[in-house]
Amino acid sequence: MSSTAVVNADDAMEPTLQPILDQKSLRWIFVGGKGGVGKTTTSCSLAIQLAKHRKSVLLISTDPAHNLSDAFNQKFGKDARKVEGMDNLSAMEIDPNGSIQDLLAQQGEGVDEAMNQLGGMGNMMQDLAFSIPGVDEAMSFAEVLKQVKSLDYEVIIFDTAPTGHTLRFLQFPTVMEKALAKISQLSQQFGPMLNSLIGSRGGLPGGQNLDDMIQKMESLRETISEVNGQFKNADMTTFVCVCIPEFLSLYETERMIQELGSYEIDTHSIVVNQLLFPKADNPCEQCNARRKMQKKYLDQIEELYEDFNVVKMPLLVEEVRGKDKLESFSEMLVKPFQPPK
Repeated sequence: MSSTAVVNADDAMEPTLQPILDQKSLRWIFVGGKGGVGKTTTSCSLAIQLAKHRKSVLLISTDPAHNLSDAFNQKFGKDARKVEGMDNLSAMEIDPNGSIQDLLAQQGEGVDEAMNQLGGMGNMMQDLAFSIPGVDEAMSFAEVLKQVKSLDYEVIIFDTAPTGHTLRFLQFPTVMEKALAKISQLSQQFGPMLNSLIGSRGGLPGGQNLDDMIQKMESLRETISEVNGQFKNADMTTFVCVCIPEFLSLYETERMIQELGSYEIDTHSIVVNQLLFPKADNPCEQCNARRKMQKKYLDQIEELYEDFNVVKMPLLVEEVRGKDKLESFSEMLVKPFQPPK
């Protein structure tokens, strides 16, 4: 486990996500953690709170399980759709599985056909450029970029998949930059020969030439590079870690925070879900034993992350589903829960 700097009691971070609401420069917010810790409930609730402070908010699920529809009791898909009862909050669920050819096809019709026309040379270009690990998974990121570029949202929240996928997702801008830079390099190297070959076969579909295709890919690379820079800017991007007070979840959170640091992505908020607050005279043996165990891990979290906003959320007696229940839950993200005496 990593150690953190000692923080004076006067400087201790408040147990609330209010600083995220107050940070008007934030553009991208990621919510992530181990499976089953309440990421979707937390991201939906944070989105509801942000919608009270921002002009327009987009909530995106990149989790293949897609729980936004269940959380809001409303069907979402790959296009942004307004959350019922809210004017400035939209949601969408994107498929994180795709292929690089889909991405290129979005950038200009006929790319696939062009690669086919180029025969062995085209295949070699693809193989070389797309041998970089993670390129194929970058489709979800490309889909997000496509949507975000065409729609004007002030802040975008990602409800991410379990930790491993999330960390790969955050590497995608760098991976895509490398892949597209390699394509650009190959095009310059083989461009004249390829243009000659394309010309002899009647040109590309739609009247495009190779330079047009390369220009479109270069434009995409510039966009990805810009977003990658924003992800590493703490004024524009932050990551909210969600966990429960158990060993495996705490371990995963620590691993995630260390990796986020290596990617230069800011994180200073942890939401601890499913906390039990039994009354002092509660006769339930299991409740008290579990609370004792939870307290041990909660104490560890507070000791390790003194310089984080650690938000403590109670285990509720019913599921948090539907806009009204999410709204009630969201209040506790900004106003610390007061356990019963």
